[in-house]
Amino acid sequence: MQAPAAVVMVRPHHFHPNPETAADNAYQRSSGAPPTELARRAHAEVTEAAARIAQAGVRVHLFDDTSAPGQPGTPDSVFPNNWFSTHAGGHVALYPMYAPSRRRERRHDIIEQLKAQYRVQEVVDYSGLEQDGVFLEGTGAMVLDHIGRVAYTAQSHRANPVALERFCTHFQYEPLVFATADAAGQPCYHTNVMLCIGTGFAMGGFHMVSDAARRREVQERLWESGRTVIDLSPEQIGDFAANALELQGTAGPVLALSARAAASLTPAQRQAVEQHATLLPLAVPTIELAGGSVRCMLAGIHLAPRLGMQATQPPAAEFQTILAPSA
Repeated sequence: MQAPAAVVMVRPHHFHPNPETAADNAYQRSSGAPPTELARRAHAEVTEAAARIAQAGVRVHLFDDTSAPGQPGTPDSVFPNNWFSTHAGGHVALYPMYAPSRRRERRHDIIEQLKAQYRVQEVVDYSGLEQDGVFLEGTGAMVLDHIGRVAYTAQSHRANPVALERFCTHFQYEPLVFATADAAGQPCYHTNVMLCIGTGFAMGGFHMVSDAARRREVQERLWESGRTVIDLSPEQIGDFAANALELQGTAGPVLALSARAAASLTPAQRQAVEQHATLLPLAVPTIELAGGSVRCMLAGIHLAPRLGMQATQPPAAEFQTILAPSA
């Protein structure tokens, strides 16, 4: 339930760090590389990451970015987990996005492809809240404990309490909201940068939770769920160690995370994770310039496959590609 066996990924064609999100994303970095070189590297990194995840036995639905040069772009299209999520019982949620450019990431064709291959009972669309300046950026803003039904949420203007309450009421999660601050006193823009919840473990930058009592409550809720709780340092958070996602592979659970994140873990932390999941490091240094990492790149599929889909699963070394329309 916690670890999906399938994911949606989007391969970018015009990737670059988004100036609309730079003000509140402390993890975003500029690069001196030409835009065409950045785009080439990002395209290659996603292609390789998708292949590696598929080799682990996770079904990858790989879509290509449909933006074109000279038209309004979608520089963050590589992060689909922010604009939609899927849930057991056939439920899909569409989310209101803070940056105008990110609103263009929502794609009807991706939702229709999911409907064709999985049992979808309803699509709940919260995107109209954008007109009221109300935002909730999916499983970036919320880190969901699908087993305990808790939505861990760091306060920010990308996680509006009204939208969060609506989501939690409809999808039956308990909101657990907390204020955060980094070394500069700035709030964490997305919860999934500082917290990862797997089936048997959780990793978090708990030092970022501003209130000591609330910090203890967050940790206790994770401990009470039977998980091994791993505390991450500020440096490890900066290396995206918490921006990881547990997936269900054919040989057991794997933890998809960046090579940079994996390298930042201590031997004891690595051993604690590997009691529950095999580490799957992915090299995405260009993608990380945009202020997100591997978890942001993966929209987990928690839907039941339609009859016959499981029987036609591609071999582990392959993955399904949905090509962009020809220019």
